[in-house]
Amino acid sequence: MASRLVRFPSSLRAGHLPPAVSTRATIDWLKQPVENNMRTIQASEAKTHLPQLLDDVERGATLIITRHGRPIARLVPESDASQAKVSQAIARIQARRRRNPHVSVEEILSLRDEGRR
Repeated sequence: MASRLVRFPSSLRAGHLPPAVSTRATIDWLKQPVENNMRTIQASEAKTHLPQLLDDVERGATLIITRHGRPIARLVPESDASQAKVSQAIARIQARRRRNPHVSVEEILSLRDEGRR
């Protein structure tokens, strides 16, 4: 199976970046398969079109930047990092709930209402 990569012409206007097309999975530096729905762009083109690429990433796109056909970087939306923080917080809350005794709804409501008197 051969890969096909669409190169960006240097005369490209801002906001008109075509998606790169890959017909097979490639390998990133962590030796994990890269999904086919990720866009691939060469480092030189990424440097030229960085503001537009950042706009795409902000909208949820994931981009793989390559140098001489080898993946060297991945641009992912910040929400992925935020989701990791949320998952860690939920895990800490669940661990704390397992350690502490069960609190009934009535106890929670009485504690809430205690400061209102």
